Amino acid sequence: MTHQILIGIVGVIVLGIGAQWIAWRFRLPSILLLLLFGFVAGPVTGFLPVSSLRGDWLYAFVSVSIGIILFEGGLRLRVGELREVGKAVLNLVTVGVLVTWVLAAAGAYFMLGFEPGLAIVVGAILTVTGPTVVLPLLQHVRPAGRVGAVAKWEGITVDPVGAILAVLVLETILLLSGSAAAEGGSVSSAIAHAAEGLLLTIFISVGMSVIGAALLVFLLYRRLVPDYLQSAMALAVVVGTFGLSNSLQEESGLLEATLMGIMMANQKWVPVRRITEFKEALQVLLIGSLFVLLSARLEIEALKYMLEPEALAYLGVLILLVRPIAVAASSVRSRLTFREKAFLAWLAPRGIVAAAVSSLFAFRLERVYPGHAADLVPLVFLVIVGTVAVYGLSSSAVARWLKLAHPNPQGVLFLGATLWVQRAAQEIKKLGFRVLLIDSNTENVIRARQRDLEAQSADALSEGILDTLDLGGIGRFLALTPNDEVNSLACLNFAEIFDTNELYQLAAGSDTPGDQTRDLPQHLRGLPLFGEKATFGSLTDRFKAGGEVRVFELSSDNTYQALLNRYHDDMILLFAVRGEELLVNSPGELMPQPGDRVIVFLPPFARERDFEDEAEYDRLIADALTIDLEFPIEFPALAERASVMFAQRLPVTANTLTSGFIDGARYGAMPIAQGVALPHYRLPNIARPELLLVRCREGLKFEIGTQDDDKFPVDLSEPVYAMIFLVSPQEHPGHHLRTLANLASRIDDEDFLQSWRDAASEQQLKETLLNPDRLVSVALDEDRLIETFADTPLSEIDLPGDLRVTLASRNGHAVSLHDETIFQRGDRLTITGDPPAVHAFRDEIVS
Repeated sequence: MTHQILIGIVGVIVLGIGAQWIAWRFRLPSILLLLLFGFVAGPVTGFLPVSSLRGDWLYAFVSVSIGIILFEGGLRLRVGELREVGKAVLNLVTVGVLVTWVLAAAGAYFMLGFEPGLAIVVGAILTVTGPTVVLPLLQHVRPAGRVGAVAKWEGITVDPVGAILAVLVLETILLLSGSAAAEGGSVSSAIAHAAEGLLLTIFISVGMSVIGAALLVFLLYRRLVPDYLQSAMALAVVVGTFGLSNSLQEESGLLEATLMGIMMANQKWVPVRRITEFKEALQVLLIGSLFVLLSARLEIEALKYMLEPEALAYLGVLILLVRPIAVAASSVRSRLTFREKAFLAWLAPRGIVAAAVSSLFAFRLERVYPGHAADLVPLVFLVIVGTVAVYGLSSSAVARWLKLAHPNPQGVLFLGATLWVQRAAQEIKKLGFRVLLIDSNTENVIRARQRDLEAQSADALSEGILDTLDLGGIGRFLALTPNDEVNSLACLNFAEIFDTNELYQLAAGSDTPGDQTRDLPQHLRGLPLFGEKATFGSLTDRFKAGGEVRVFELSSDNTYQALLNRYHDDMILLFAVRGEELLVNSPGELMPQPGDRVIVFLPPFARERDFEDEAEYDRLIADALTIDLEFPIEFPALAERASVMFAQRLPVTANTLTSGFIDGARYGAMPIAQGVALPHYRLPNIARPELLLVRCREGLKFEIGTQDDDKFPVDLSEPVYAMIFLVSPQEHPGHHLRTLANLASRIDDEDFLQSWRDAASEQQLKETLLNPDRLVSVALDEDRLIETFADTPLSEIDLPGDLRVTLASRNGHAVSLHDETIFQRGDRLTITGDPPAVHAFRDEIVS
């Protein structure tokens, strides 16, 4: 006997988990396979004897398991979602439940010949849907917008509502029938009893959920439970409060568990990630076991009943009439569109609560309705199988037909939101595709949001992540973290949603411990990304060293091969856009063509020898702030003065800038050589770099505090006459390094310092930082120059090639440059452009 029990337990676990794995492998609704495995193991083969599955232990196990499942479902609900969908959800779990109950009961009475009381019970049972069936469908369909949130909230909250309704109806029916009626039962007393039971259920459920959530938060917040016991303690509190609630009022534990999950998900005092992960793993085991056990209890006669024409017709009425009418009645004057209502009308699969409640009720109703009560269980199982099959196999097509899901989604879900990933995501977004970034590092998420990217702090290995993400328009998944194991497991997790051909994984690097993923079978990892030499480590190093993500449009003249030649084959192809399709570079699969737009990762200091790149540096110098010191001051005072000037242009406080400059100098991040110092600082939330040029005519010597606030003199071989402050966006290290390199190349010229000290004006001071091969300085004192430049708006001045006026001064004072600027005789202009054009213009002036 013990041996048979052991085999039965093992069989239930293996069948439950095995069915879910096979369903994942072949992309089928898992509940269909679970029910099929249960039918085969129970009434068909007798592997699980039906007689051994009729004890009270089964109902107790089912009840506790459903409570745990509903608690886990509640952990996925965020109250913030109700701002948009609260009214629709409330209507569906009140008006929708009432309409479904009435119509389903009427159908059972008129179509199946059930007695009135039994028909009313059937209608109450069939009001439930449940997270075990709704959430997997939503993961697969990925509907866009608020309809997904509505369906998720309804699927989770309608279970306890429907279960409580069914229990109250059952108690009322039993009270009005048989011996209960003989003892004085009446309709009025039954109604009073039901009302009392409803109020008591709500009171006990709310009270116990508050007590349970408060206890759990207190234990975790006070750190009274070690990490390894947090999940177990949470399970103990959930089960304990569930059992206590049920003992005080029958079936109130279902509502209590759901409410407690919602409270824990929305409180701000303690994280619930560990609890969520544990409950998700437990849910897989419980769902598999429950469906196998409950379907194994059926008799062969029950299977035959499920094929009766009347029963099949009743199923059709539930799908085609009852659900649409319930949704229509619930959405009157709601903000839902017609398409959203239509999708909800095609989404009402029944799940584990219906199966469990029907099995329990059939036993209790057998004395009241002998013979007919036996049809209750097979009818409910028919509805479960039929609704899961119909909705599961058609919901995706219906969502696409209603334009609530993209037929060919091209957006990208990035796992990992480091800076270079953010840059790539920005370029993809600019090209018109949706991007979503997830990362467990909150700082990365904040930075991504500051760059106007959609980002979410989340654990990609949590099964719950599949429910919380809005994946409308997202068609592929890229795992870009420095951990190969996380990348591989994440690809397996998201295989439930994305096709295996749209799961990509970037190797962490050969020097990363455990980097064995390239040798793993393909079904255990995503497709490789960006070429054999591309790893997370190499791309991160490239970005830090000054590499940049750029977009190029290919043509017959500017081919992809020409780009490779231009950058000596050191350019990494990331993506290509061909028409309305986004293509990911997986080795051997992407060959860019003329007309494509390609997103590439350029090598460090791959300077673009074109107008735009040089113009960016020229404009930075032209717009630079200046300070001309007659006498030296201490560096902290100078840094504070510079920061005040920067703060007038940048969205950052002067104190923040001052601290950054002083800390950089204190810890050796400020280059000092040949009489020049370069304090520099990278900041988030700024759009473009800014410069401030400081000339100290008598030279600057200063002292900076160490980490211990002890003063020490900076070891200078000569005084500092030029101090160039640079502030750059933190998100563009490549631009920052290229600017420093440009400045350094000018400072290294032998004549720089003397030209800097001798500059007679702000304009000449700035000219010393420009490339002399790219500029010509002219005074408007000749007739032909006056004819070209004077008395004409700047926007209408016709200069050859790519020449442009970068600086201008009048009587030694800077002239502001804009389209309407008009120059006068005697003005001094600095004209910049490509060297050939500059040389030709200079020769023309000389001649």
